[in-house]
Amino acid sequence: MRTAVEAGELTVTVPEHVTVERPKNRDHGDYATNVALQLAKPAGKPPRAVAELVAARLRELPGVAKVDIAGPGFLNITFDAATQGELARTIVEAGAAYGRNDALKGLKINLEFVSANPTGPIHIGGVRWAAVGDSLARVLKATGADVTTEYYLNDAGVQISKFAASLQAAANGRPAPEDGYVGEYIVDIAKALVEGIPGVLDLPVDEQLETFRVEGLKLMVAEIQRSMTEFGTHFDTWFSEKSLHDSGAVEKAIERLRAQGHVFDEDGAIWLRTTDFGDDKDRVLIKADGETTYFAADAAYYLSKRDRGSEVSVYMLGADHHGYVNRLKAIVACAGDDMDRNIEVKIGQFVKMLRDGEEVRMSKRAGNIITIDDVVDWIGVDAARYTLARSSTDSTITLDINVLTSQSNENPVFYVQYAHTRMCGVARKAKELGVDKGSAEDFKPELLATQWESDMLGELGEFPRILAKAGQTREPHHVARYLEDLAGVYHRLYDNCMFLPKGDEEMTDTHRARLWLVEAARTVVANGLTLLGVTAPERM
Repeated sequence: MRTAVEAGELTVTVPEHVTVERPKNRDHGDYATNVALQLAKPAGKPPRAVAELVAARLRELPGVAKVDIAGPGFLNITFDAATQGELARTIVEAGAAYGRNDALKGLKINLEFVSANPTGPIHIGGVRWAAVGDSLARVLKATGADVTTEYYLNDAGVQISKFAASLQAAANGRPAPEDGYVGEYIVDIAKALVEGIPGVLDLPVDEQLETFRVEGLKLMVAEIQRSMTEFGTHFDTWFSEKSLHDSGAVEKAIERLRAQGHVFDEDGAIWLRTTDFGDDKDRVLIKADGETTYFAADAAYYLSKRDRGSEVSVYMLGADHHGYVNRLKAIVACAGDDMDRNIEVKIGQFVKMLRDGEEVRMSKRAGNIITIDDVVDWIGVDAARYTLARSSTDSTITLDINVLTSQSNENPVFYVQYAHTRMCGVARKAKELGVDKGSAEDFKPELLATQWESDMLGELGEFPRILAKAGQTREPHHVARYLEDLAGVYHRLYDNCMFLPKGDEEMTDTHRARLWLVEAARTVVANGLTLLGVTAPERM
């Protein structure tokens, strides 16, 4: 296309982006593009005429076997086997770097996820965000973004007072207060505090309650941090809501918003005029009695993120937080930022678990919720992370314990991991036979010429595009679904191509080329699983 423009055959501006895709029907070539239709109008020519010009230039390129024109001007491009096969060498030599790209180079993103109240164990909804959020952070970094992962600790407010009162009641052998917290974990924490702080039950009631508040919160946060670490989820920052109040950041945020012209006083309270930016009602920052609202802390928290260098603040919230979207975006606009660029709010849908066809609803330890430890105990970290990350965040998920603990093709994580172990098995068998793929100079890419090998190479070539798409859409499930497709292609390759000599057969250049292809496939599967925080086992 560019050469046609430079030669004066097309009088158009070369577009920055051209869509090139793998056709679903492989009879239509290795790749297809609609660039001729894209250029026809600005070039002032019929699409097929543009297609003829571009096709002629493409046919001159080394490695292009043929270019066909279909329909009104679609271009179907087929490469020769040697050109396709070179991808195997590229992937093996790139190793863990293959697929990484600069699609989001330099973009500073603050990614906040989970952020469950530190008043109990992480529940099933939070487990979903732990899997998706951590996977998304890995994907964003792999596409060039500068990412800070953050957990927002709601360690101020009424819920912390209820938590402290619940611990105090348990420690003194009394029932939990109305609207308090129950479950074995409350009893466990209370017991640990009594044993760890001699004389705590002899303190005056108010002093005792404050001790349970401060020390109980420390233990609960430590428990959450333990769960996250064991789940393979990392946070760069554990941000305290209380620090916003203690440092005066909330008051400063209100004054900054007032300077922008969006704060007003009415009925003794201080308000933010969020209705100017799509919220359904204006929001109170400070009540008439002087009490600061959660919304004021939300405003201060957003400004804190911006002050710490975030260009895009991504909030990953639970299914019951739909009402927060417009008010958070309104904060951004009131602060003078672009609510279509500087903030992204993702709402996760519900997760339920099945065992033997029946829904599992409760945890013994937490009393009325399923916790992260329950999920890990039932299906393991790999199955939980993979399954929770393989669906779009706006879809409801059902985790079937029976399926996710089975070694069958119905279990998606097993299906992908098994493909990886099969690839490792080929390498082990080659070592047992005393053969290997040889050096890069020994590799003959033109020998990877069967349909199954071509399919495998085509699928491997899609990985960088899929990874870029996952980062740009903030949806890591694209990586998981790609891995399942790749595993299927590999299983078919395995069933139809001999990778190693049998019996008295000699090791041939075709065998060596196929070993390069298997190693390339193993590399991509391992890279993809790593992005999802899932192990790539060598044996199962």
